[in-house]
Amino acid sequence: MLKPALRLLACLMPFATGAFAADGGAAGFATKVAQAYMIEATTGTVLLAKNEDQGFSPASLAKLMTMDLVFEALTKGQITLDTEYPVSEYAWRTGGAPSRAATMFASLKSRVRVEDLIKGVAIQGANDSCIILAEGMAGSEQQFAVSMTRRARELGMEKAEFGNSTGLPDGKSKVTAREMVTLAAALQQTYPNLYPYFAQPDFEWNKIFQRNRNPLLGLDIGADGLATGFTEGEGYSIVASVERDGRRLFVALAGIASDKERTEEAKRVLEWGLTAFENRQIFGEKEVIGAASVYGGTARTVDLVAKAPVSVYIPISNPDRLSARIIYRWPLAAPVKPDTQAGTLRIFAGSRLLREVPLYTVQAVGEGSLSSRAVDAMLELGESLFFSWLWDKPAPV
Repeated sequence: MLKPALRLLACLMPFATGAFAADGGAAGFATKVAQAYMIEATTGTVLLAKNEDQGFSPASLAKLMTMDLVFEALTKGQITLDTEYPVSEYAWRTGGAPSRAATMFASLKSRVRVEDLIKGVAIQGANDSCIILAEGMAGSEQQFAVSMTRRARELGMEKAEFGNSTGLPDGKSKVTAREMVTLAAALQQTYPNLYPYFAQPDFEWNKIFQRNRNPLLGLDIGADGLATGFTEGEGYSIVASVERDGRRLFVALAGIASDKERTEEAKRVLEWGLTAFENRQIFGEKEVIGAASVYGGTARTVDLVAKAPVSVYIPISNPDRLSARIIYRWPLAAPVKPDTQAGTLRIFAGSRLLREVPLYTVQAVGEGSLSSRAVDAMLELGESLFFSWLWDKPAPV
């Protein structure tokens, strides 16, 4: 049973908008991949979701977290693009030419600039580049992997685990499609000056020329990153972003049968996301969306607003209804300050959560008189007992 102090109450409000099918996409659309998640970047609207919280081995998708840590260090001035790191024998054997895997062909015992290592990772998915960066920045790849998981938690990736910088099989690393979209969006939005490395078409090192491994870049659909992966027994995966006609989408797909199918399905999903939806504003800036109950105050409720207009992307066809719920910790205790985050607006299509928007208090609510606080305390106790009785009832067999 939830304790009354932690209970969440919801307010339901209907709007005429769009529908989603039970398989996780808009009505009439389905994908055969095992895991999928796609959002529209500006509103955060979820356009596609299928087993989005089911873990899978990231393979080379883990390199996106390696890039996040490198970009963060560059932004904070801890390293520069001209910083050089040595190529250890471990980096060379595990990720370099002897490994016969994705590599930038860094020479043993040479030194390589950070910018060249970034290109090796972002363009070629080079394992040696990742290990060189990890050892140079953290002293060891193992310690760098600890930082990768820590950074994942900071980004809200609660399930992600990273055992190394490359995504090479380790029996530990796991991510979800939702988390990989979170990471991709963070890379593009937090590091706009560094993100373009993912779109560079080719890179040459050690007199060896290699093209970008992202199969979507040459398809003229607006793709500008990020990475692909493959794990024996789990199949092919991709994390990608497109921007076209002022609209940006992020998508993660995993559990795909073949390299060819990965390219075809990623293109199909992204084209659908770019053409099958329209933007609909459902609340204006500073428009009162609802109210939260206040106990022990000079007023019984406080108005809640979002700090920006609230919009969602909805299917152009098959119009239906959305619903929205205001979720907040009950009860809000006086005094309540204005412009304080007090709840969240959750917008649904059927049972599917489309987006979440923080809600803030409009006015101040002072502490009430002794008698009013006593009355509110009695009301709170009565509601607590009532809801406790409801929640403690056994479910029917």
